[in-house]
Amino acid sequence: MMQESPDPEDDETPTQSDRLSILSQEIQTLKRSSTNNSYEERVKRLSVAELNELLEEIETAIKDYSEELVQQLALRDELEFEKEVKNSFISVLIEVQNKQREHKETAKKKKKLKNGSPQNGKQERGHMPGTYLTTVIPYEKKNGPPSVEDLQTLTKILHAMKEDSEKVPSLLTDYILKGEYLSQLGFDLKLT
Repeated sequence: MMQESPDPEDDETPTQSDRLSILSQEIQTLKRSSTNNSYEERVKRLSVAELNELLEEIETAIKDYSEELVQQLALRDELEFEKEVKNSFISVLIEVQNKQREHKETAKKKKKLKNGSPQNGKQERGHMPGTYLTTVIPYEKKNGPPSVEDLQTLTKILHAMKEDSEKVPSLLTDYILKGEYLSQLGFDLKLT
């Protein structure tokens, strides 16, 4: 959005910012001086042309401040959304890692029980609990952190893993086919 692509108008931002700062100081001066009679006298002495010029400067300052406010609010909303996505990713990742740990401990206990008792030769068929919980999500580190879109996709896959959903293979396939296949995250999603 706004911050992702360099804007050629960025070169003008410091001068615009300086101009806004100067106008802000002028308005503050006018505010302070409005409390005493000298301000009224100065305004009365201004010609119509000077008053119109002052009005135009103030309207321009208001327009500039409004535009800056809209840009800053949009940036704030964008950053807030990014923060929510990152927090969601971290939360579900921790939940999956905890479930993986529990699954690993349960599997060890079952293995000990099986080794200690005679087997009937029967194997369970179908979807076994924890089948998709140990899935490793492929990811290639880029120059910077993962994009918001990548995090949303990874979060969706992690949610499916947490629920041990049969959607995991199709989500992974879609993820890989979209060209988002990359080397594993800086941390391995599969506990070893």
